[in-house]
Amino acid sequence: MSRYLLRRLMIAIPSLLGISIVLFAVLALAPGDPFEELASNPNVPPAVAAALRVKFGLDDPIALRYLHWLAAMLHGDWGFSFTSRMDVGALVLQRLPTTLLVIGSSQVLALLIAVPVGVFSATRPYSIFDQIANTLTFMGFSLPPFFTGLLLILLFSITLDWLPFVYRADLGVTGWRWCWEELRQAAMPVAVLALFQGASWTRYVRSAVLDVIRLDYVTTARAKGLAESVVVTKHVVRNALAPVVTLVALQIPTVFGGAIVTEQIFRVPGIGSLLISAMLANDTPVVMAVTFVFAGLVILCNLIADLLYGWLDPRIAYR
Repeated sequence: MSRYLLRRLMIAIPSLLGISIVLFAVLALAPGDPFEELASNPNVPPAVAAALRVKFGLDDPIALRYLHWLAAMLHGDWGFSFTSRMDVGALVLQRLPTTLLVIGSSQVLALLIAVPVGVFSATRPYSIFDQIANTLTFMGFSLPPFFTGLLLILLFSITLDWLPFVYRADLGVTGWRWCWEELRQAAMPVAVLALFQGASWTRYVRSAVLDVIRLDYVTTARAKGLAESVVVTKHVVRNALAPVVTLVALQIPTVFGGAIVTEQIFRVPGIGSLLISAMLANDTPVVMAVTFVFAGLVILCNLIADLLYGWLDPRIAYR
């Protein structure tokens, strides 16, 4: 296991390096200038604008700018935000916990819905419960997150006035009151992401369980007199969850994409809204840092998925 983990980490390093090269080249060649507004401001002397361009190396060749960025990043310096007037690393770390809280909660909720519903539907195929679950799952992944978010705002915020539709970073309360307010304001964005992912995963879990439940070793386990609950939990679900882990890991980019839209709808001060505002302002260091963080999270989640294979299926050997 340790050798396999070390080898995967060694593979991740050139992967991240290649991703950073592509991202930096695309952003450097994209139209727009972060100092365009500053250069057009009559109150700013041209000498000051030129000095800032020299300081940040905006007129240097792309290869030289990338080497400077890479050297600075390896030393923990991710650059300076032209819009927020602060270090990019501090800005990302300020927004990242909120995004991870919303996304992590939504994925846990989606799994808590998808696994039991998918397993129960597969063990009772074409029953009334299965038909209702299939209908709801089709509706869930057919509706885009922005449409579902607007529906929830109209229902729970405007009509019923139960939940706030604007996410506040500073609630101004402490203790249990803070936990309650945080739960109220995170309920709708978490529900939007969980509904979209949970519906898709429910269909996948149902299909995986149906494939495993017909295999010979399941029939043998039943012939030995094992209870149906033991057969399903120990022999069916554990083997059926291996491909589900792959699906969850590969859909991490999709989750972050949906989170960007959801954060814009509910005004969540997360890393997704930071990326949108940085792109609109041509704040290249922030865009580079956020996209690089997304890429790192994708590689990390795929590594965790590979490690979970061995726990779910002992037949898998790490070589």
